Amino acid sequence: MFQEEKKQISYGTWKSPITADLVAASSNAFSEPKIDSNGFVYFLELRPSERGRYALVRISPAGEIEEILPAEFNARNRVHEYGGASYAVTKDGSTIYFSNFSDQRIYKRNNDGRINPLTSGTQNFYADYVIDEKRNRLVCIQEDHSGPGEAINRIVSLSLKNLEISILVFGNDFYSSPRISPDGSKLVWLTWNHPELPFFGSELWICDISEDGSLSNKRLVAGSSEESIVEPSWSPSGILYFVSDRSNWWNIHGFVNNRVENVLPIEAEFSGAHWVFGQSSYTFLSNEEILCTFNKEGFSHLALIDTRAKSLLEIKNSYTDVRYVESNQDFAVIVGGASSKSSEVSTFSPRDSKISRLYPTNQTELIDPSFLSIPVPIEFQTDGNLTSHALYYAPKNADYSEQDNGLPPLIVISHGGPTGRCRSDLNFGIQFWTSRGVGVVDVNYGGSTGYGRDYRMRLHGNWGIVDVSDCVNAALFLVNNKMSDAGKLIIRGGSAGGYTTLCALAFRKEFRAGASYYGISDLEVFAKDTHKFESRYLDSLVGPLPEKQDLYRARSALYSLENISAPVIFFQGLEDKIVPPNQAELMFDAIRKKGIPTAYISYEGEQHGFRQAKNIVRSYEAELYFYSKIFAFELPETIEPVKIENLST
Repeated sequence: MFQEEKKQISYGTWKSPITADLVAASSNAFSEPKIDSNGFVYFLELRPSERGRYALVRISPAGEIEEILPAEFNARNRVHEYGGASYAVTKDGSTIYFSNFSDQRIYKRNNDGRINPLTSGTQNFYADYVIDEKRNRLVCIQEDHSGPGEAINRIVSLSLKNLEISILVFGNDFYSSPRISPDGSKLVWLTWNHPELPFFGSELWICDISEDGSLSNKRLVAGSSEESIVEPSWSPSGILYFVSDRSNWWNIHGFVNNRVENVLPIEAEFSGAHWVFGQSSYTFLSNEEILCTFNKEGFSHLALIDTRAKSLLEIKNSYTDVRYVESNQDFAVIVGGASSKSSEVSTFSPRDSKISRLYPTNQTELIDPSFLSIPVPIEFQTDGNLTSHALYYAPKNADYSEQDNGLPPLIVISHGGPTGRCRSDLNFGIQFWTSRGVGVVDVNYGGSTGYGRDYRMRLHGNWGIVDVSDCVNAALFLVNNKMSDAGKLIIRGGSAGGYTTLCALAFRKEFRAGASYYGISDLEVFAKDTHKFESRYLDSLVGPLPEKQDLYRARSALYSLENISAPVIFFQGLEDKIVPPNQAELMFDAIRKKGIPTAYISYEGEQHGFRQAKNIVRSYEAELYFYSKIFAFELPETIEPVKIENLST
C-alpha cells in the first residue's frame, strides 16, 4: 500500500491540529468526588469556558447528569488562597453546603433547588466541611480576615439550627482536615505553625466530642516538624488512618490501641503535597480493604491494600495519573487520566475490578494518537553526584518526519510549588509544543514530591540552586544524547517554576529564551507581600529574614540583571494574591531598560493560575509568537502579534 511521504521542514514550524483553543477547551479539571447513600455521584468541574467557574455536577445511578448550582455560583473558596474542599453533601443527598467564590459565604442548597446563604460578610473564608449529623452542625476551617495583620485560622462549627458560629480549636497558625469518627464521638485534625508547611512538618490531633458538641481530652497522635502528616480518615469501624512520611515515604498508617503502625511499608508515595484541601488518595471498601493510588517513578498506580494480610494488589488499568478516589463501600469513584487520555471521572466495581467511564460521557479521542507524544521517564546525573528525574516528550506529528540534519528545540518545564510534581496524564499544553516539532522535558527537580522525603528535602536552603541545576542538567542530558539542539534551549514555568525560570536565565547561560508565568523575581518582596500560607515558606527554602537578606538578594533574578542576556516573556494575573503583579512588572521593566527583547501580558480577573479560556488561548499563542520572533522561524498559522520590546527586525 502506498504511504504518503512525510514532510521534512524545520522543527518548530510544523502545522499542528493541537491549537491553543484546544488547550483551553481541554483544560476542564475534575476534583472532589463524593457519593451519597442513594448512589448519586458528585464532583467539581473547572470550566475555563465559563471564566474559570467551578461547577458542581451530580450523576444519578441511571446516568442522568445534572448541574446542581446555577451559573452565578462558583463552588470555590480562598482559604490558604489555593482553596479546595469547597462543598459537602448529606448522606442521603438531600442537602448540599458549599462556598461561593465571589463572596466566600457558605450556602445551603435544598433538595428542591432553593439556595440560601448561611453566613454573612466577606471577611471570613470557609473550607473543608464535615457534616456533624448527630449535632446538626457543620464543622469546618475558618480563615478570618477581619482584623489587622495576618488572617486567623481555626476550626469552627456552624449550627444549622440557629446559624451560630462556635470556635472549636484555635491558637495555632494553620488547621486542616477536621474529620469526625463514624459514631460521632471523636474529632481529629491537622495543624502546623510558622515557619512550617504541611508537607514538611505537621501534627495530627484527636479529641473527644461531648453530647453538646464541646471538645475535651485533646492529645497528639503523630507528627512534628520532622514528619509530614496528611489525609486523616476513619475506617467504617472507627479506626483512624492517615498518611505519614516518617519512613521517608508517604505511607498509609493506622492508629490502633494508641499505637501508630505502617499499614504497608513501601518505597512509594500514597499522597502528595497538601497545597489544597480535600485530597483523597485512599478510601475504604470495607474495614480491612483500602482502595488507594500511589505514585512511583513519576506515574500513578491504583491498588487494593488488605490491612489484615498486609498485602498490596495492583489493579490493571490505563491510567498513569490518578488524583482522587472515593467510595461508599458499594463502588468507588476515580478521577484519573492517561498519557494519551484526558482526565475523566470513572467508577470502580470491587466485585470485578471493572473501571467504567462516568464523565464526560461523550468524550472521544480529540486528536489522532499519532499526533501525541508519550512521556518517557528519564534519570540523569545532577550536581553533587545525585540522580534526578524528569518526563521527556519527543517531537511528534503524524504529518512530519524527523530531520536528517539538525536537532529539535527543547522546552524545559519547571513545575510550580516548588514542592509539587509533574503529572503524566494527557496535557495538551505540552502536546501543543511537541506537535510543532519542539521537544519538552518536564523536570521533577530535587524538592519535588513522589520520590520520598529525602528527595523533597533537597531543596531546603537551596531554592534557586538545586531546582536550577536539575533543569539545566536535564537539558544537557538530552543535548549530550543528541536529542536536543544546544542552541535552542528554552525554559518556562509558572509560580515557583517561574522563579526557577528567571534564576536559570540569570545565573546560567544554557537557555536562549524563557517564559515566566506569574513567577517570583524578588524573594524579599515576595516574602513580604505574599499571603499567610506561604509567608514563611522561604525560611525553609532560603533562610529567615532579616538574617539572610543578602542571600535573598543573591538568589533573586532582579538583582542579577547584568547576567541576563536571553529574551523573556512574562504572563501575569492582576488579581494574584500569591505572587502579586509587581513581581513580573519589576522584572519586565528592568529587562526592557537593559535592551533585551521582552514582552509582558497581564490579565484582569485572573488570580494565581489562569482559568479563563480566552486568557489560556492568548498565553499559548503569544508564547509561540514570541519564540518565532526570537528564533526567526515562520509560523504556519496566523497569530495576533505580541508587542516585543527591543526586538530588532
